Amino acid sequence: MTICHFSSLIQRQSELYGNKAAFRHKDEKTGVWIPVSWKKFATKTARAAKAFARLEVGVQDNVAIFSQNKPEIFISEFALYQNRAVSVPLYATSSVEQINYIITETEARIILVGEQEQYDKAWSLVGKNPYLKQLIIFDPLVKPHPDDSTSLFFHEFLHLGELANNEELIAERIASANEEDLATLIYTSGTTGVPKGVMLRHSSFQEAMRIHDLRLQGTTDQDVSVCFLPLTHVFEKAWSYFCLCKGIRIEINLRPNEIQKTLKEVRPTLMCSVPRFWEKAYAGIQEKMAEAPFFSHILMKTALKFGYSRNLKYSRVEKHAPLWIELPYLLFDKLVFTKLKKAIGIENGNYFPVAGAFLSDNINEFFHACGIDILYGYGLTETTATVSCFNKKGYIIGSVGVEMPGVEVKLGENNEILVKGKTVMSGYYKKPEETAKVLSPDGWFRTGDAGHICQHGVLTMTERIKDLIKTSNGKYVAPQALETVIGEDKYIDQIAVIGDQRKYITALVIPAYEALKEYAAAKQIRFHNMEDLLKNNSIHQLIQERINEMQKNFAKFEQVKHFTLLPYPFTLEGGELTNTLKLRRAYIMQRYHSEIERMYQN
Repeated sequence: MTICHFSSLIQRQSELYGNKAAFRHKDEKTGVWIPVSWKKFATKTARAAKAFARLEVGVQDNVAIFSQNKPEIFISEFALYQNRAVSVPLYATSSVEQINYIITETEARIILVGEQEQYDKAWSLVGKNPYLKQLIIFDPLVKPHPDDSTSLFFHEFLHLGELANNEELIAERIASANEEDLATLIYTSGTTGVPKGVMLRHSSFQEAMRIHDLRLQGTTDQDVSVCFLPLTHVFEKAWSYFCLCKGIRIEINLRPNEIQKTLKEVRPTLMCSVPRFWEKAYAGIQEKMAEAPFFSHILMKTALKFGYSRNLKYSRVEKHAPLWIELPYLLFDKLVFTKLKKAIGIENGNYFPVAGAFLSDNINEFFHACGIDILYGYGLTETTATVSCFNKKGYIIGSVGVEMPGVEVKLGENNEILVKGKTVMSGYYKKPEETAKVLSPDGWFRTGDAGHICQHGVLTMTERIKDLIKTSNGKYVAPQALETVIGEDKYIDQIAVIGDQRKYITALVIPAYEALKEYAAAKQIRFHNMEDLLKNNSIHQLIQERINEMQKNFAKFEQVKHFTLLPYPFTLEGGELTNTLKLRRAYIMQRYHSEIERMYQN
């Protein structure tokens, strides 16, 4: 594996891999996947580096990137690293207010934009934001504003670099690059307060590459990975960098809602994702199982029985299953599990890293039983992603795995998880007081998450301390644990648990609308629209029964007593979700104040 300063990585890999594809992206018009070789990647990166220098981007200057996942992001970021400059990624769904805040704080003069939506938002700030001076546009189909005479399309930007006579300057910057240079500023989602820019140095990324190479044995340059999560997300960014260091081909997925189609087209061996992807896959499989003919249903249940035994009781702990389990499992693997994997598009799967939120133990066990190696883990932006993760063998369901090599983990007050190591951030950008709250003088980072560590070093995360609910009776409830379990149900799509300083727990529930419509049709329940359907007593009774069943293993004081069904989902655009798809609890409490108060009136 090539581990070096990112300023020289692409050129080194180009010399090693030449015409091998570094990544592929899909032409939306033709549907054809277009490869970009390492040689071409290196050439474009070098031109972009010269273009940035021509535009007077200096050492440790901040440059913003506001785009969906595109090849141009990789080219731009590594060109910035060749200039010892800093990448400031913005989520493609960010609002004008969020963009303005980050550009102002970072004093970014240049912003690279993806498509029309990003261009329009960025252009609206030109002339209003005192720092923003230059837009560079990735998508050639973008229609610039009639008054825009300064923006450059990416091909024009690269041509500018081709004509520039500044090779010596770039070479000098690459030669002087050091691991203490700031590589990127990744802004937190801002679930509480304003967003904070997490400062990650090249040393943090180099260490992340090293420890992942040690942990993820069996990963080679013959693997193929899908870039699915936004490249603004530290998990996808660090994972994609790991793939580039390993020489793994990256398939760049542009539209998140087209990931199912992408998987079937490229058949990857690897993909990092958040639990939501697997929750939806699990719900889809459960629905098909429920609708399957009797024989197929029994076949699947029997296959899962042997899958649980073989993969979780034996293979997990590196033991050979007895023949009376192994032979039926091999048969069911061909008859059932291989077909299931093909239906998703992951029959070539090596393993699939998952992190970013709670993953239900049931879902985790289910996919392992099917022979799908989910490597569940835990990490934060402030720790350059992974703190701990499953090993391929010996993992313990219910945990988030064992701490990474070189990463120290201990428990502080209230069982708060504390982390120390080279992957820990250097601080929050221009926020020394916020930094001091979470980073001790001797380098321990306070994660804000609670957990426990067993004698074998296995870490279990129990709750997000800031999200912890304390009822008026003094009882503590972890809402995420309850939301994760209830959210497994086929009729429940999203749920927000309420109850801080209240007598009992309630919830706002977003039902799975299509499943509910099918239920209504089967029960001959007539309705005009979703609002009408959700008022039906039979529907309310159904959801009550489902919630009661899913939460039966929780203590009485933890269980949802009342709930409200909502006719519209929680969304990024609506403000209920962060860019990383976490609940913005404070906003939800404010927006649905009336609905919440009604659940406590009695």
